[in-house]
Amino acid sequence: MTALYEIVPAGETVDAADVDPLKYRHETRESGAAASGELLTVKVRFKEPDGDTSRLLSRVLANQPAAMTANLGFASAVAEFGMLLRESPLRGNASFESVTARARTFQGEDEDGYRAQFIQLVERAARLRGREPSRVLERAQSRR
Repeated sequence: MTALYEIVPAGETVDAADVDPLKYRHETRESGAAASGELLTVKVRFKEPDGDTSRLLSRVLANQPAAMTANLGFASAVAEFGMLLRESPLRGNASFESVTARARTFQGEDEDGYRAQFIQLVERAARLRGREPSRVLERAQSRR
């Protein structure tokens, strides 16, 4: 299973009218942890499919920007495509063109060809909606 989350730092506002207010959120105050260099801690508890005991995974994310990996970049293209297909009100500036461009950029090693098939699927969906992402991308590249 893959899950993508948007992290909104304390003090930032989110324009999402359909999102319920946080139940336990209090006024933002800076704590001693703010100077630690840590951005967040992610904790996930899970069970193996045939297991009886849950395991806890905990990872700290340092407050250091890093380049996006091929897997995360490609997953973000898939998520954007899903938002386009269901016409999500939260899709912002999402487009078939940006999905195609990001999927190609982060295609990485594609031993079984699934990522290439995904790109073809996006291009077909764009044609059905009257857009041609491959031509838009080619025009943008030829202008450079």
